[in-house]
Amino acid sequence: MTDENEGPARPKRRGLWITAMVVAAVVVTGCGGAAAYAFSASDRPVAKKPIAPATEPIERGTLTGSSKASGSLAFSDPHDIASGSAGVVTGLPQPGTTISAGQSLFSTNNVPTYLFRGDLPAWRAFSSGMDDGPDVKQLEQNLKALGFFSGEPDDEFSWRTQSAITAWQKATGQERTGSIELGRIVFQHGDVRVSALKAAVGDQASPGAPMISVTGTEKQVSVDLRLADQQLAKTGGTVTIDLPGGKQTAGTITSVGTPQEKKDSTTGGTTATIPVVVELDDPAAAGELQQATVTVNFPSEVRQNVLSVPVGALLALSGSQFGVEVVQKNGTTRRVPVKTGLFAGGRVEISGAGLTEGRRVVVPSL
Repeated sequence: MTDENEGPARPKRRGLWITAMVVAAVVVTGCGGAAAYAFSASDRPVAKKPIAPATEPIERGTLTGSSKASGSLAFSDPHDIASGSAGVVTGLPQPGTTISAGQSLFSTNNVPTYLFRGDLPAWRAFSSGMDDGPDVKQLEQNLKALGFFSGEPDDEFSWRTQSAITAWQKATGQERTGSIELGRIVFQHGDVRVSALKAAVGDQASPGAPMISVTGTEKQVSVDLRLADQQLAKTGGTVTIDLPGGKQTAGTITSVGTPQEKKDSTTGGTTATIPVVVELDDPAAAGELQQATVTVNFPSEVRQNVLSVPVGALLALSGSQFGVEVVQKNGTTRRVPVKTGLFAGGRVEISGAGLTEGRRVVVPSL
């Protein structure tokens, strides 16, 4: 009985096992198919659109060449201010201080020396009965600007002058004498900036001894231009200045000196140069720079009403022959031989058959 029951049972289990194997094979086959499909899809090359070349239009206009020269950016008009009287130094300003008209420059014997504006230096004391002169008018102009002189400034030292001096002395805490001793005021072209001290508190000052080093409050560029380039520098001419950090600004030539011999630190010899001074059209462009080496671009050659393209558009065709790749109306390009002229500002003057303003040329990009 046992053998009869066990005999039929074995084929049934074998059938189940075969069925399971078939199902497993189907599953494996299906997975394999899916894997194969996914691989084929990801491996299929993707069509790419052709990249259009970078182009620029041919331009018509003025090209200006330039000659470069190294320059030094610093505050203008550096010079010393000396004591006009003898005494012990009792007060000095801090370097970097800006001093305006009517303010104290330094003190000797605890009495300040004041800054006034004017082109004439003070060469005598101011007091009643003095001879007429342009220095009197200059004094009155300062007293008027400070609010102490009520009349029209002239060359005569009058009661108005004396009254104005007295009012000024009272306002500044000085002894009210109505006169000004020599050395008590210093005339300068404008406000000054203290760059260094030439004396120390407690020193014995003497007339003519430097007390402080000052500059103007504006910055300028000094250039030693090569003698061969002297024709490029003319007073009133415009230049461009390359500042540190890649910034560029405009400047105006304010003075052109006479040739000077300058020692060459490299060769040990001497070379003739032309000292040129340039003022910044926009003083704020120099920012916080107090001193720096800059490059000054002096305009040289000028080409007017010419065609030009970026220098990068030039192609070397053969030997010394250059050309450009012109874009046709149908989108294709054609190489056209050109004659080059002035190179300036990253552009080059060109001429050639079929070249017109507005046509685009290929400019290879990196």
